[in-house]
Amino acid sequence: MHRLFSLLVVPLLAAATVSTVGAPAAAHPSKPFPARIALPDGFTPEGLTIGHGTTVYVGSVLDGAVWRGDLRTGRGSVLIPGTPGKPKAGLELDRRGRLWTADFYTGGASVYDPRTGTRLAHYQFNDGSSTLVNDLVITERAVYFTDSVRPVLYVVPLGPGGRLPAPTAFQVLPLTGPGATPDAFNNGIVALPNGDLLVAQMLTGQLVRVDPRTGGSGLFDLGGYSVDRADGLVLRGRTLHVIRNLSNVIAVVRLNGAYTAGVVQREITGPQLRSPATGDLLGSALYVVNGRFDVESTPSTDYDIVRVPA
Repeated sequence: MHRLFSLLVVPLLAAATVSTVGAPAAAHPSKPFPARIALPDGFTPEGLTIGHGTTVYVGSVLDGAVWRGDLRTGRGSVLIPGTPGKPKAGLELDRRGRLWTADFYTGGASVYDPRTGTRLAHYQFNDGSSTLVNDLVITERAVYFTDSVRPVLYVVPLGPGGRLPAPTAFQVLPLTGPGATPDAFNNGIVALPNGDLLVAQMLTGQLVRVDPRTGGSGLFDLGGYSVDRADGLVLRGRTLHVIRNLSNVIAVVRLNGAYTAGVVQREITGPQLRSPATGDLLGSALYVVNGRFDVESTPSTDYDIVRVPA
């Protein structure tokens, strides 16, 4: 009897074991990242940068608050409380994990600990009159900031090992050529592999290459394509995303090998884009923050981050 029971049950158990191999993964698939992440109502976002893992930071152009969230869960909270009259535009993390912010119409820039929100350094580029310190890019040797009102770049040199310099150790680099076009509204900026900087001009609809040593500049050839309302720039390899805010368009540009010209391969658009300001890449996705510049910002105005295929 015991032998008959074994002959009947053991094969059944073996069959059940074979048939359920890999079943837990099929029964519990990984949850997809949310396509939309809500920000606090009335937040008035402008800058966005992705940090370690799936951590994202968003700055407020209203009062300088910084929101920290998780792109995997969609949850987050305010890391740096806002202060009236202290807005933040562009955000970027350096190789040491420090969070840099362009402090918009106050004419300076700040550096924070991204874990605690403690301010580590501040650089006051001008007296805060007729200025919009808008965006930034971090290279191995320096941090470069655009000013949308003045034809200059602000340069904060980094010391050995990325050491922060003294508060007065910045430079003001005057621009010449098309980079100094009056009322061009220089905005987003990225560093090209050939050493040049690429700057978006929101009101001329052009991109300009800037020599970071001299400030001399030249037009970046887009074959006649206009990037009107160009705000944030996102570069990976030879693919450039130009985020055009009030146009609700993201132009995907393939750069040539010399990084002097590019061809627009496609445009990303859709109802999920509501005056996108800037963005950052994570894997095959581009995350953009909707600034909603076409509506009045009120305490009940909704804002969000949206994910689009890169």
